[in-house]
Amino acid sequence: MDSEIRILIADDHPIFRQGLRQLFASVAGMTVVSEAGDGRTALAEIESHKPDVAVLDVNMPDMDGFAVARLVKERHLPVGLIFLTMHNDEDLLNEALDLGIKGYVLKDSAVTELIGAVRAVLAGEHFISPALSKHLINRRARATTLEHNKPGLKDLTPTERRILPLIADNKTSREIAEELFISVRTVENHRANICQKLELHGAHALLKFALENKSELS
Repeated sequence: MDSEIRILIADDHPIFRQGLRQLFASVAGMTVVSEAGDGRTALAEIESHKPDVAVLDVNMPDMDGFAVARLVKERHLPVGLIFLTMHNDEDLLNEALDLGIKGYVLKDSAVTELIGAVRAVLAGEHFISPALSKHLINRRARATTLEHNKPGLKDLTPTERRILPLIADNKTSREIAEELFISVRTVENHRANICQKLELHGAHALLKFALENKSELS
């Protein structure tokens, strides 16, 4: 990256902030443009200095890192966020990832990992301290289990699977009934059953699902 990377550091421990400032100063092309000792000041400094990356302590007074991150996203501020924490906690990591945080670094390994985290986040990639890898494995396992248990095409009858691509073609119930040689009432019952099985709600949810899965139905 040709231009200088502008960084904000937010942590309520001045000595720790000083250490991070020295770390970034030792890397060509990186500069600390501002510091903050609490969350509210951090948010104000982000808005004022417009850094490329903000390194936020999770536990700060007057708004923690999560509160700052939510407001950054709510206000659409163009800054990459990295959380720093001293806690190897799975729930905190999951909450951060659910919030869209791409950088998550343990304080114990900040000196060796933070430079890489900044570069990764600026590139739109995730950087999670390797010490937290077991939590990522657990997260992926839960996601896989949820996907397998989620209602899908496998739960539909052959007739329901024949009706879905016709819905994707935006055919009316009467047109579907004529094509399949069944009554309109039967088509409507199949539509209702599909919505119930797939947990689809709303006027256009069935059409949207049919369009998104059309390739699997052909």
